[in-house]
Amino acid sequence: MPPTDASTDTGAGPAPQPGGGVEDTLDLRLPEELLALFRKDEMPAEPHRPAGEEDSSGDLLDNLADWAPVTTSVGLFQLVPVRIDRDLSLLTRWMNDPAVAAFWELAGPESVTAAHLRAQLDGDGRSIPCLGLLDGTPMSYFEIYRADLDPLARHYPARPHDTGIHLLIGGVADRGRGIGSTVLKAAADLVLESRSRCARVIAEPDLRNTPSVSAFLSAGFRFFAEVDLPDKRAALMVRDRVLRNLL
Repeated sequence: MPPTDASTDTGAGPAPQPGGGVEDTLDLRLPEELLALFRKDEMPAEPHRPAGEEDSSGDLLDNLADWAPVTTSVGLFQLVPVRIDRDLSLLTRWMNDPAVAAFWELAGPESVTAAHLRAQLDGDGRSIPCLGLLDGTPMSYFEIYRADLDPLARHYPARPHDTGIHLLIGGVADRGRGIGSTVLKAAADLVLESRSRCARVIAEPDLRNTPSVSAFLSAGFRFFAEVDLPDKRAALMVRDRVLRNLL
C-alpha cells in the first residue's frame, strides 16, 4: 500500500481473536482438488460486459495513458504517466517539502523517490504514478491504483474494479485555494468516465491530514468509515458513480 495522504479503507468487523473459536482446535487437511473447487466458487463473477466492449484484463487501468484532458474551472487538467528520466528531480523536490514528507515519508535523495516509482512502474500495472498537469504545467502527483487488488482490500468491503487515488499538490501556491479539490474531482471523474466497470473511486487520507480530508469532501467524496491501516489511522472516502452528479 503506497504511503500517501489520500487512499481507502473500511472495517468489515472485528478480527477473530486467537483461542476464540473451533477453528483453533481443529487441524483439517482437505484434498487440494477440493480446495481448488472452493477457491473457484469464491471468486467474484466478472461483471457483464456489453458486446464489443474490450476486455481490459491485460491492462488493469484501461489505458490510462490515453485518457483525454478535461476542462475545469481552473484550467485544462490532464493525467500523464510518470517517466523517471523526465520527472524524477521534480518529484524528489516535492517529496522533500516538509508538508508532503510528513505524510508520504519519502524525503531524501532522488534514489528514495526513484525506488518508490519503480516499484509501480516495474509492477503488473495495478498502480500507475502520474503527474497532474494544469494547462500543461505539472502541479500535482497522483497514484491511480486498483484498490480491489491492493492490500487495502483486506481492510474494507472491496468491490471488483474499485479504483483508488493518492494525491499530493506540489506547489505551495496551488494549496489552500480550492485548486486541489478541483483537480481531485476532475481526476476521480476521469476514472469513472474511462473505466466503465468501476463504480467507486476510493481514498484513504490520514485522519491527521485535515486539509486532505477536507479536499476529498469538497471534491464530492463521502466519508465512509475510520479504518486502521498498517501505517496510519485513515478516513475511508468514497466517490460513487451513481452520486457523482449530486455531490
